[in-house]
Amino acid sequence: MADDAEKTSGEDAVFMTSAMLKAYSHPLRRQILRLISRREYLRAADIAVELGVPANSASFHLRALAEAGLIEEAPERARDRRDRVWTGRKRALNVGGPESPVTDEALGGAVVAALAEDHQELVRRVMAWTPEYVSGRTTEVHASFVQRTIRLTEAEFDDVMLRINDVLSAADEAHDGADPGGRYWQMDIVVADDTI
Repeated sequence: MADDAEKTSGEDAVFMTSAMLKAYSHPLRRQILRLISRREYLRAADIAVELGVPANSASFHLRALAEAGLIEEAPERARDRRDRVWTGRKRALNVGGPESPVTDEALGGAVVAALAEDHQELVRRVMAWTPEYVSGRTTEVHASFVQRTIRLTEAEFDDVMLRINDVLSAADEAHDGADPGGRYWQMDIVVADDTI
């Protein structure tokens, strides 16, 4: 964790620093972070092959992510002293808020816009798959739409979001990584109250 990242009330959540926001705003770096979260440990060469980018470009972006505190080296996974293996830092990241406002509002806005683009891409993938499921052509579950409206105070809503994060963290920790039935699920939780 970067030294200047403030902890939120969740045990594994931090407010993003300006360095984190800058690193996260780059689309290839977000792809790298998603890939590392799926594979846990990767080298630049692995990322280059998987994402179809030059190895030196993957190395450059890995260093930028590490300098921002979004990933770290895993020397225990290295084959020798020159081998660099990277892993993610498991925690929720918050862009900012009243208790920790972003210092660069334009950068914060760019990251939120990038997150929205990533979310729209996820929705496009789900929409492309959904006709197969609802028509009965496939029985495998690959996505879910859940929509629910509930009435809560702001404090109750904050508590619900913390508990959701705790449930997801506990499920991640309890999962047997060797289970061949395991798949990676991207979850985008989008909520809004009736004032916006």
